[in-house]
Amino acid sequence: MKRALILSGGGARAAYQVGVLQALAKILPPETENPFPIICGTSAGAINALALATHPGNFRESVASLANIWQNLTVGHVYRHGWYDLAKGLALLGLSLFNEGVGRQRPLSMLDNAPLWQLLGSRIPFDNLDHAIESGKLSAISVTAMGYTSGESVSFFQGEPSLQGWKRYRRVGLPTRLKLEHLLASSAIPTIFPAVRINREYFGDGALRQLAPISPALHLGAESLFVIGVSQNRDKRYRSKRTYTRKSPSMAQIVGQLFNSAFIDALEGDLEHLERINALIELVPEERREANGLPLRAVDNRVISPSKPVDSIAGRKVRYLPKSLRFFLRAIGATAKGGGATAASYLLFHESFIHEMMELGYQDTMWEMDNLKAFFDVPEGE
Repeated sequence: MKRALILSGGGARAAYQVGVLQALAKILPPETENPFPIICGTSAGAINALALATHPGNFRESVASLANIWQNLTVGHVYRHGWYDLAKGLALLGLSLFNEGVGRQRPLSMLDNAPLWQLLGSRIPFDNLDHAIESGKLSAISVTAMGYTSGESVSFFQGEPSLQGWKRYRRVGLPTRLKLEHLLASSAIPTIFPAVRINREYFGDGALRQLAPISPALHLGAESLFVIGVSQNRDKRYRSKRTYTRKSPSMAQIVGQLFNSAFIDALEGDLEHLERINALIELVPEERREANGLPLRAVDNRVISPSKPVDSIAGRKVRYLPKSLRFFLRAIGATAKGGGATAASYLLFHESFIHEMMELGYQDTMWEMDNLKAFFDVPEGE
């Protein structure tokens, strides 16, 4: 059975995914080569996806290498954060108003992510994808980005020669050789990081307009899904605990909700849709489906998502950021007090936040050990 790993976006929140993978590597037998022939990543999840797919070792070694990247990650490895750099980014945004809203020298963005280009270029060997596919270790990997001109969600994928592209409403699957440009385009958070040109179009964060985040995995032949989210909203206990305030929303609070709608809501909505379809299919006996020519099948899936509010964790960690960033985030209300810690969580590439998110992911996964052993067909006694 072809299992697919689906890694959503979420900036620094994607550290949670690494913790989940660390726990999974411990649950599975040490010699496991790759439990996921199909890997689909979006935004920061695309970085994790390609780091796994391009590593030449087995699953446990690949996860250890990915964890090493995150454990040594700092804000300076992702974007330039000096006072001059922030002032320059804001000035360029302002000057664009005199140039029809277009950047003169480079695509508009508040932050310069040149350090991330350098880091990923040195740590992710894209040439290894060919060997992984030829050896049968990997069937396909996809990275999703959004075209600013077409408005389409494009899943760039590299895989077995038999795989074909697809075209749906606002969704396209395009076979290609994945490069660094695809990865940086998928993780280019709008207005925060610059768009990336691929062929004749500029692309931005893949979570934008991604109407069906599960779709690429199914198009690539997935028969079961393992999904790692970055929001605790699926937890019914959390949804029942709501707090309200009479204070008007801060700028960061508004931006945070916009980010959530792009990075989180589509995935959760697609999962809910999948569960309903599975329930409907189970109501129709298999023999009747075959007799009526309905090639329908339920898609088994497991979802791991944070058991604790990520916003609360982020609110406690903002104080560890460099002074320039703290000043900016405080000014727009991106703090626990300002109600905009959600926005800050996407930029919190600090070891304190990263380590806590990784530990949370590890714990949440270990709690599901028995369930996951059944899902991955782990022999008893392993």
